[in-house]
Amino acid sequence: MVERTHVRVTAAVVLLVCAGVVGGAYATRSTPTVTDAAAGGAQVPASNGTTVIATDSNTWLGKESDGPRANAELVAFDADGAVIYYNDSHTRYWDVDPVEGTNATVEYLYADHLTPDACGGDSVCTENGIERVNLTTGAVEQVYSRVTPGKHSTRWHDADRMSNDTYVVADIASDRVFVVNTTTEIVTWSWDAQSAFDPAESGGPYPEDWTHLNDVEVLSNGLIQVSLRNHDRVVYLDRETGLVESRTLGDGSHDIIYEQHNPDYITNDDGDDAVLVADSENNRLVEYRRSDETWTRSWVWQDDNLQWPRDADRLPNGHTLVTDSNGNRVFELDETGDVVWSVPIAFPYEAERLGTGDESSGGPPAHELQLENRTASAGVESDGGSTSSILPGSVVNAVYYVLPQWMGISTLAAACLGALVALVWGVLELRWLPYSISMSNPFTIRRRR
Repeated sequence: MVERTHVRVTAAVVLLVCAGVVGGAYATRSTPTVTDAAAGGAQVPASNGTTVIATDSNTWLGKESDGPRANAELVAFDADGAVIYYNDSHTRYWDVDPVEGTNATVEYLYADHLTPDACGGDSVCTENGIERVNLTTGAVEQVYSRVTPGKHSTRWHDADRMSNDTYVVADIASDRVFVVNTTTEIVTWSWDAQSAFDPAESGGPYPEDWTHLNDVEVLSNGLIQVSLRNHDRVVYLDRETGLVESRTLGDGSHDIIYEQHNPDYITNDDGDDAVLVADSENNRLVEYRRSDETWTRSWVWQDDNLQWPRDADRLPNGHTLVTDSNGNRVFELDETGDVVWSVPIAFPYEAERLGTGDESSGGPPAHELQLENRTASAGVESDGGSTSSILPGSVVNAVYYVLPQWMGISTLAAACLGALVALVWGVLELRWLPYSISMSNPFTIRRRR
């Protein structure tokens, strides 16, 4: 009897502690600070320009909300830190680019999960599109859109404007890159990943999510840079000859890049170009220098908070603008690797600093800036999250992807421990009951001897 009492007291204490950890995390989650984001007012630290952020989420940490919403957010902060534009009319926002020749107009990719009635007989479908918005007036212009049948997930993450009415699109659903005239809606060129890769030899599950082709960028030399996330490769396409195999960055091994996002190509006057990559599953930023027809790693950066970064742009002043998705922040690094500006925002996908060109095209490479490498301290936890030396980064990122924004790894561990203790305690209490139930006759209950 004494042993049972000890077990019950111990279990109750553990459950109270776990409940306190989970309840405390929920109670101290980010509190609302903005009642009307569109009204402006200083909300974040000042920066050296307007920053536009597209999120793949439904909770902006600074926006008041009565509960969870279905849609993500597009938000712009001016140089003084005031909110100058806010929109949450779409299910998801993805790539955002400045429109050349304008001061306050951007284009962005969006996705809307449609109702079965709007899917033409399919139970699920998604509208993928490109829109243009003037951040000053709020005027929105539809550029191009298509519906992907049978997919209740987003299928275009990026598009790059080649001319006034010509765009190159990263089409995840079809594992292809295509060029479309948005006026005539005629596809004028396309490249299918199966022309260069065998589904049986590399990539993710085929055909469900084989390449996860999530980024395209038209380079000044005419090549098209493409991110094949599930192949752990950044490839380069010639519209006449197809894949330029000799330029491929990555070979499928995770130590080079691992399910990357939004590679930023950096053209350098000395001829040694570079590519800055959000190396997502490795939880780091990494840059490779193109020299003597080969790629050589020239810079790596991470801190204890960096958790699944999905965008990094080198700014003309030598700073680096970083989108840390599971870290719930967008921040700016200076040349010493220190964070000099940061915005808390839930699950951001991409950020652009206006006035620095498309994908910050005027930024210098790391080898020219002589940037120093920085790596995180394994297993160190902080307010923004943690890196774990026990679990692989890909596992931690997958957990973060489905967790509520306020629940970190330590809170999840407390919740799991509490659930386990409650289960074991419940089983023991059943075993300790003075009665037994006959399996052959479940309506017969006997007192245990």
